[in-house]
Amino acid sequence: MFWVKKIVSKFLFPIPLCLEILLFGLILLFFTSKKKLGKAVICLGVILLAAFSFSPLADMLLAPLEYKYPKIENLKAYSGVRWIVVLGGGHKNDLRTPVTSRLVRPTLVRVVEAVRIHCLLPHTKLILSEGALPGQVSGAEIMADLALALGIDKASIVLEPDSRDTKDQARRIKKMIGKDRFFLVTSASHMPRSMALFEKRDMRPIPAPTDHLFKKDPAGRGFKDYFPNAEGIFKTNVALYEYMGLIWARIRGQI
Repeated sequence: MFWVKKIVSKFLFPIPLCLEILLFGLILLFFTSKKKLGKAVICLGVILLAAFSFSPLADMLLAPLEYKYPKIENLKAYSGVRWIVVLGGGHKNDLRTPVTSRLVRPTLVRVVEAVRIHCLLPHTKLILSEGALPGQVSGAEIMADLALALGIDKASIVLEPDSRDTKDQARRIKKMIGKDRFFLVTSASHMPRSMALFEKRDMRPIPAPTDHLFKKDPAGRGFKDYFPNAEGIFKTNVALYEYMGLIWARIRGQI
């Protein structure tokens, strides 16, 4: 079921979905007598691609996810909290690159945010959570390498290197910390699903969102923001992934 979920979701992301629609339209146009329908399907694919590339639309999708939980204003008020749980978001085992390049951007930002919190609350321990494919180095180990490089003491780092997804992370981390309160560090768009999965197991996470993709500019939107662009596609992709994850988790009774 894990791999079915991963594979099927790929076909529903913006670019694959638009290409599927365009390909279907081309088949209708060139290989059937339904020329008008083929043209209509192709127009739909083009319109969807443009819409998915439109940053204001992507931001509308992201905002309810990323700002459901606010940033932590006063960390000193949480002096009794012992744990900082960091959820990995991907890595590459390419030893030709420095550790900062081996973590994908969301994971890199999450580790940096966790280190920031730890520096303000030095009694805490970091639980770094991300698994790996068989025979490869886990994301947790690479995250630990970065934390060590940023000056965190090895005694303050705990690894969870075996999880495959967020649900699995919640299950494994519950065994490690029980019902202790903890900071949950992950990307802001991923935080609603993560909080729901952890709270479903009667855990006590304190949301510490980071890696926000939708950020308001005090000067307002620029002229270029109203043109289709790769950033818009990327942000739409992230938002749809999280909405699909929430729907799947509800269907499966995980949240």
